[in-house]
Amino acid sequence: MGKNKLKKFVEMATYDHVFEADFSDLKGEPFHQKGKWHQRFFNNENPIVLELGCGKGEYTVGLAELFPDKNFIGVDIKGARMHRGATDAKNKGLKNVAFVRTRIEFITAFFAENEVEEIWLTFPDPQMKKVNKRLSSTRFLQMYRQFLKLDGLMHLKTDSNFLYTYTSEMVKENGFKVEVAENDLYGSGYDDEILSIQTHYESKWIKHGLSIKYLKFHLENREQWIEPDIEIEFDEYHSAGRGVVKEKDSIINNPLSRKKGK
Repeated sequence: MGKNKLKKFVEMATYDHVFEADFSDLKGEPFHQKGKWHQRFFNNENPIVLELGCGKGEYTVGLAELFPDKNFIGVDIKGARMHRGATDAKNKGLKNVAFVRTRIEFITAFFAENEVEEIWLTFPDPQMKKVNKRLSSTRFLQMYRQFLKLDGLMHLKTDSNFLYTYTSEMVKENGFKVEVAENDLYGSGYDDEILSIQTHYESKWIKHGLSIKYLKFHLENREQWIEPDIEIEFDEYHSAGRGVVKEKDSIINNPLSRKKGK
């Protein structure tokens, strides 16, 4: 670990609004804040909103400033990145912000039934070849459903046409109520306070002519969760790595194809 990273970890360990736990820490037991975020940390009953895969925490902090009547928690495994948002929140004196360093796969250990009202997925890795790793897959949606309030809101903001198409089809297949579906957020005339928040990479993508997509829908409970069985063209670049893919590819999102590793 580099000295700079180590310094950030040491500094974050002193922040009372940053929590950390991995699977070995939990040992099958729920996190100590589970079900008690309102009473033990925020000291209010305002709605709790999560940003999953928060990266540098730009959205967590930006939303907290826009909506002081809500509580925001950024979740990510990359502590060195999270340091920026955690430090910004501390320096700005924001009392409605917390950060949790863990893997999203363990998220149900941190929040109790009906404890969260909204979830933001901001520019997650589209995981074009691994459906079960997509943060908007039915696998993860079933996790979120365990602690999201009935009819709670999901927000997806992405530069990936692949992920936007996949998630839109998944929402359609499962009959979720859609409030907003914009495949060119800044060119559509859509007017909302959230447009004032842009991550570093988002600003760069816009300058390079990439359209930003936004999907807002209600995550109702379902007895049966359906994965879309459609062919989706791969993005021409890797969204997460920001590299260039030399050839276009496609993927068929059905169980047989996944078992064959396609």
